[in-house]
Amino acid sequence: MPHDIDPQTRIELEAAAFRRLQKHLMEDRPDVQNIDLMNLAGFCRNCLSRWYQEAANERGIPMTKEEGREVFYGMPYDAWRAQNQTEASAEKQAAFEVAFKENVLKDKG
Repeated sequence: MPHDIDPQTRIELEAAAFRRLQKHLMEDRPDVQNIDLMNLAGFCRNCLSRWYQEAANERGIPMTKEEGREVFYGMPYDAWRAQNQTEASAEKQAAFEVAFKENVLKDKG
């Protein structure tokens, strides 16, 4: 690792990068649709909230999918979705099915 960064500082830097990504997706670019993120990058805000929830569960912290989403989104997911998401075209939905299988379902396999 560059500059002999100690483990605690590495954790803090990673946490800061995660918070910046979260802010970017939630505040700076809420216009970017989850389906577009998934289709282009293989992950979306929901994946990030699931990874957060899974990390909590792995550490013995009970957290449901909806609770993880509320932590990540800063509000109930349905409220955020109603405020920011638009209807996806059939083409985007078909691409999403492929991206979901290739990225999310393989994580569970």
